[in-house]
Amino acid sequence: MDVSVLQQYAPMLLRGFGITIFCWLFGTVLGIVLGLIIALIQRYSPKPVRWLLQVYIEVIRGTPFLVQLFVLYYGGPLIGLRLDALPAGLLGLTIYGSPYFAEIFRSAFRAVPEGQIEAARAIGMTEATIIQRILLPLGLVSALPALVNFSIILTKETVILSIITVPELMYQVQRMSTETFRYVEANLVLALFFWALVEAISRVGRKLETRITKHLIERT
Repeated sequence: MDVSVLQQYAPMLLRGFGITIFCWLFGTVLGIVLGLIIALIQRYSPKPVRWLLQVYIEVIRGTPFLVQLFVLYYGGPLIGLRLDALPAGLLGLTIYGSPYFAEIFRSAFRAVPEGQIEAARAIGMTEATIIQRILLPLGLVSALPALVNFSIILTKETVILSIITVPELMYQVQRMSTETFRYVEANLVLALFFWALVEAISRVGRKLETRITKHLIERT
């Protein structure tokens, strides 16, 4: 292994890793928010609206992220949507992740005991209060492991953004490989960076799960 090559390209790789983290964080946070909104609308909306949202979920989940990204980036101008590579990548990750997060929340909400919700209605709680005080706290405990797991999956989907020239880690690794022909070193760096990111997300997820569970126990 040629360490000098890694030292030479270290600033470029670190810059790419920073963009990877930004893309993942942006796509994950907005995907969770959009997924939560979809899950709540599905729970409380009329049947036609639920049907339309389910079509959206099935279409996005049933097609590869690469295809969605191509349609968004290269097909967008046909309908007047002209986006640079980075905004297109961020929007693509958000759209791709939202149906999966919506299904995670939907399943978590169904796991909340119906008796608690009926009891809250019986004492006069509004639906907004029920969502805030019962549905979200209890549902989040059930949803958190799956949310963390899919967030980890999204980290790996960021490599696809390199295809539309988003200068994230994979793009920089490919550039390093092309310029130096050091494919082993380049891909080893790629693997180590992603391992570190996944390990960090896993640890944060475990700590969040512990804190949320402890908080709910203290409330009861």
